[in-house]
Amino acid sequence: MGADQQTLKQTTSYVHGRHLPSTQTYDNVDPSTGAVLGQVGRSGADEVDQAVTSARQAQREWRRTTPAQRSALLVAIADAVLGHRDELARLESEDTGKPLTQAYADVDVAARYFRFYGQAIESYYGRTIPLGPDTHAYTKREPYGVTGHIVAWNYPLQLISRAVATSLATGNTAVAKPADETPRSTVRLAEIITEAGAPAGAFNVVTGLGAEAGQALAAHPGIDHLGFVGSTQTGSLIAHAAADRVIPTVLELGGKSANVVFPDADIDAALPSLVRSVVQNAGQTCSAGSRLLVHASIREEVTHKIVGAFEQITIGAGVDDPQLGPLVSAKQRERVAGFLAEVDSSQVLTGGTAPDSLDGPLAGGSYFLPTVVDRVDPASRIAQEEVFGPVVAVLSFEDEEEAAALANGTDYGLVSAVWTQNLGTAHRMVDAIEAGQIFVNTYGAGGGVELPFGGFKKSGYGREKGLEALDEYTQTKTVVMKL
Repeated sequence: MGADQQTLKQTTSYVHGRHLPSTQTYDNVDPSTGAVLGQVGRSGADEVDQAVTSARQAQREWRRTTPAQRSALLVAIADAVLGHRDELARLESEDTGKPLTQAYADVDVAARYFRFYGQAIESYYGRTIPLGPDTHAYTKREPYGVTGHIVAWNYPLQLISRAVATSLATGNTAVAKPADETPRSTVRLAEIITEAGAPAGAFNVVTGLGAEAGQALAAHPGIDHLGFVGSTQTGSLIAHAAADRVIPTVLELGGKSANVVFPDADIDAALPSLVRSVVQNAGQTCSAGSRLLVHASIREEVTHKIVGAFEQITIGAGVDDPQLGPLVSAKQRERVAGFLAEVDSSQVLTGGTAPDSLDGPLAGGSYFLPTVVDRVDPASRIAQEEVFGPVVAVLSFEDEEEAAALANGTDYGLVSAVWTQNLGTAHRMVDAIEAGQIFVNTYGAGGGVELPFGGFKKSGYGREKGLEALDEYTQTKTVVMKL
């Protein structure tokens, strides 16, 4: 933790290379124990205005830097992030409750974003357009100016790194509002970026509550581009705020992703991915494989193996590195429990409650057992809405047509996976499923720096990750010269 943070004992907004202590605070709670980790500055419109003003000032010079200069800085940031790997992983694990191994993976992916975009920007070109021998026409990609980012609490370091790396690489400057529950790694990242040589104001962080600091950032007239990761309901509000000012937005929203398992699939090979896609980060992943669509002929075999695997999962505090940590808050655990209260107990093959075997400090944590709910009605709430917990809903199908209909049978379209040895089946399902990412005989939840990521339908629009993200953070200028 930075020296300023240790002195203040408060996680504060970080603007123009310095901390802004706040007289109003709220508790930062460790979901593994329920204990208070410290205080978080409750910033508002004034701090947001300072942050945007600082970013605007820094952008005037930053946009004039060469791709090579921006590349050098981003690569240096990547190295600096890895230099603070232990510290950042600990902050991430304490704030989110995720197992330490997963927190280390998040730090590594965060560094990879800075390195990837630092290297990619040197090969990001405009195009020439052959109108005729007496005309020279070409396009330029230019930054928007100041980008605003409001991110979720499930992967705070990964989410903000992929956004700010792309923003800085393309000549923008950025202001971030981390989630209420998980601000510390983002503030520490801002310190590291400044220490690596970024100009003051290139990346600013405003801590606080979504309804106050988040809303002020979304509505600020000095923001030229908005990015949001979170629920579809809040995303709609962000989109309205952007539309009021006619600025572009990238929205990564909810998901109800499906693993579709055909009878010829190698079930034992698929099982680790089927399990991991549900329990990684305690199921608090927008791309979690929260629906398991299984051919009727193998439903009992697959569910039996999933239940067996779930019942072997170790549970505990994130910093102790179990396989499954707590949910991010007691409120989130209550939300997950509400879904289970709506299903018949005979459908719950394992889990369905908080564990009763935890004592001592862990008794105050927000834990929930990995849960399998069988024979789910496709129209039920647990099949239609994001649970955001370690819960999988099992549905069965008879043929490809029914499988595709079930896979597409929600408002979401973020990720899906198809498990089959038949290439014809795989290609037909890839064409039929409406989702932004489709995997065959593998599953991706988190990571995948090179892979464009975003949703269809109510899972959002625009793309993060991969080279496509560079297009999202730049605007095209067309130049035509008569020779």
